Amino acid sequence: MKIVMLGAGNVATHLCLALQKADIKISQVYSRTEVAAVKLANQLNATHSTDISDVFIDADIYFYCLKDSILEEIIPQIKAPEAIHIHTAGSMNVNIFAPYFKNYGVLYPLQTFSVNKAVNFSEVPVFIEASNEKVEGKIKNLAQCLTSKVFVITSVQRIKLHLAAVFACNFTNYLYTLSSEIVSEANLPFDILIPLITETADKIKSLTPLDAQTGPAVRMDQNVISKHLALLDESEDKKMIYEELTKQIYKKYRKEI
Repeated sequence: MKIVMLGAGNVATHLCLALQKADIKISQVYSRTEVAAVKLANQLNATHSTDISDVFIDADIYFYCLKDSILEEIIPQIKAPEAIHIHTAGSMNVNIFAPYFKNYGVLYPLQTFSVNKAVNFSEVPVFIEASNEKVEGKIKNLAQCLTSKVFVITSVQRIKLHLAAVFACNFTNYLYTLSSEIVSEANLPFDILIPLITETADKIKSLTPLDAQTGPAVRMDQNVISKHLALLDESEDKKMIYEELTKQIYKKYRKEI
């Protein structure tokens, strides 16, 4: 099986390394950024290219780990009509391939990936979709080499899942950044918050997020809230976020009481 990886960023790197660990070889890595292409290709003992016209045309599978805007540009340039074409995006419909290929699908790993942070792919849920049953079977077999947590869902379900992931991961991580800045202003290290963050994440294994919510916003404790807002007078962005989240949490829990 000959596989070409289009992309050399976070998702591409982790997916390639997981495939390599499963004894599935990547033959070529394409990226517009030569440093990234060379680095990943060297890890995989694969060839690399920064020119789309040099991408192999005889591969069995093409993985597209690219930004959504670039994905739409690159797909028509791949001249391999009989191959299976798979993107890994959470927000792109599977039918983006339809005008160009008959065999295509999605392999979407639900995880946050950073190049310098190892991920145990066997713990990552993977969501797949395909243009037909035969292709679905092949993508499922490939996914099951990486993890036992493989689910078939639709593009409509996947975009909603991606939205949920943005709230659960990306927005939450941004709040960690704001927290880090606040404790830094108090000359305290961020890692003193890690036990709190860990317990917050651990609680939702046994409680629903709705039941796990605590803090001054739930009860609209104005004594505490006003003190916090006073501390944020010089940071309009943080103050706006604090006020809006407080309002939304109280609104949610007032309905639930």
